[in-house]
Amino acid sequence: MINLEKGQRISMDNSLTLVGVGLGWDPCETPGVDFDLDASAFMLGASKKTPKDEFFVFYNNPKSPDGAVASSGDDLTGGNSDGGDDETLTVDLTKVDSCIQEIVFTVTIHKASERRQNFGQVRNSYIRIYNAVTNTDIARYDLDEDFSIETAVEFGRLYKRNGEWKFEALGLGTKDGLQGLVNKYCY
Repeated sequence: MINLEKGQRISMDNSLTLVGVGLGWDPCETPGVDFDLDASAFMLGASKKTPKDEFFVFYNNPKSPDGAVASSGDDLTGGNSDGGDDETLTVDLTKVDSCIQEIVFTVTIHKASERRQNFGQVRNSYIRIYNAVTNTDIARYDLDEDFSIETAVEFGRLYKRNGEWKFEALGLGTKDGLQGLVNKYCY
């Protein structure tokens, strides 16, 4: 397994067909306060936008129209894993629509402004890329930075270059939450 740093890129094995993208985190424990993080995927065309809204995979749209990306569902508390993945996105590389050039994986805080929450209150966050057929880890990116005002983080992206899939660790935060990402990536 490769431990990635921000901006680092790796090539994916050409024989890989089913990729798991596990996202994990531990919210600071505040009694009586729910902390709901949500994993999403934006499937982007050459324009760096989703070709259709349905190529934005999240808790209200758990599967892409081509069947390539699927969500494990919504963990409302971050307590599903006890040290493992809280939410998972699965990518079937054999089904990705030919118009898709990259898939950006994000995590946002549900009702962040209402609950006055940000990623500075989240610990041990990471993205893990693994072979979903063999459950073998390929790479992991631990988000060590302090995002004290950010409510959304772009963790990483799978992208196609010269017919080959690659992964890049991003670690980009924004304070505009899910809506900011939708504005950036959807028409």
